[in-house]
Amino acid sequence: MQQRTLGRTGREVSIVGLGTWQLGADWGDVSEDDALGVLAAAADQGVTLFDTADVYGDGRSESLIGQFLRGRDDVFVATKMGRRQPQELEAYSPENFRVWTERSRRNLGVETLDLVQLHCPPSAVIDADATYDALDDLVSDGSIAAYGVSVETVDQALSAISRPGVASIQIIFNPLRLKPLDEVLPAAEAAGVGILARVPLASGLLSGKYTTDTTFAQNDHRSYNRNGEAFDRGETFSGVDFEVGIQAANELAAALPEGVSLPQASLAWIMSRAGVTSVIPGARNTRQAVSNAEAAALLEPGADFDVEAFDVVVRDVYDRLLRADIHPLW
Repeated sequence: MQQRTLGRTGREVSIVGLGTWQLGADWGDVSEDDALGVLAAAADQGVTLFDTADVYGDGRSESLIGQFLRGRDDVFVATKMGRRQPQELEAYSPENFRVWTERSRRNLGVETLDLVQLHCPPSAVIDADATYDALDDLVSDGSIAAYGVSVETVDQALSAISRPGVASIQIIFNPLRLKPLDEVLPAAEAAGVGILARVPLASGLLSGKYTTDTTFAQNDHRSYNRNGEAFDRGETFSGVDFEVGIQAANELAAALPEGVSLPQASLAWIMSRAGVTSVIPGARNTRQAVSNAEAAALLEPGADFDVEAFDVVVRDVYDRLLRADIHPLW
């Protein structure tokens, strides 16, 4: 699979990564065997980037990755920290940074974490000089190799990109959330900062499988966070109204040639946008992990997919159905 340099980390990662929120919690139950199977299936397809967080299953996701990677060094692991305490500036202290990173090092079984991202912190944290002083100290003592910021909004992304030590930005970007195209991707590319595109299938809206009658388990965030009851509303279905999202997904799917699925087309479109380093879809089973990784082939010469023609449809659907409600919010 094609590799790209992840910003200021200097490390090469696959253009399709694996998000592992599903292997921790909030997406229904995934057994340990199934979770390890997902990790193996992704790696077998050439995926060299796993994205996780210390709060996914209260460390379960990190621990499973650590178990899978024991004795191998062919996968770059990006983890996240900062949501183990109330989202207040005071919680983002050097002392807490050290406690959180030491816990992740134990979970993953490593001396040095490849990449630690602040996990969608408040804007005050992203804007504070002290935040980056504390992160620089962790780099200096070898606890982490590099750091980045996972953000909710474009303004937060631009603030973080302006910091010389920030290696990467993680942001929601998919055919239903186009605002990062305006400023974030160009700014990151100019600064040499990597972009990890998260929630690339809009919590499954772009899977092509849902109808307006689809329901989800009670312990699935797609049931309990549709209006931001538990965390930022944009994390669930990218903030898109479910029924409107179904309409948008159906229109996108109808524009595709036979044999090209909507999820793979969506992932390939994201990967094709200038400034994106890697897209990090999640997977609950091996079939999903393999299908996601295979999306990279749509960008190979000779593939039966015109990504620029699809881009025209993406922008039209967004402008007609989504822009007015989505663009101003994030």
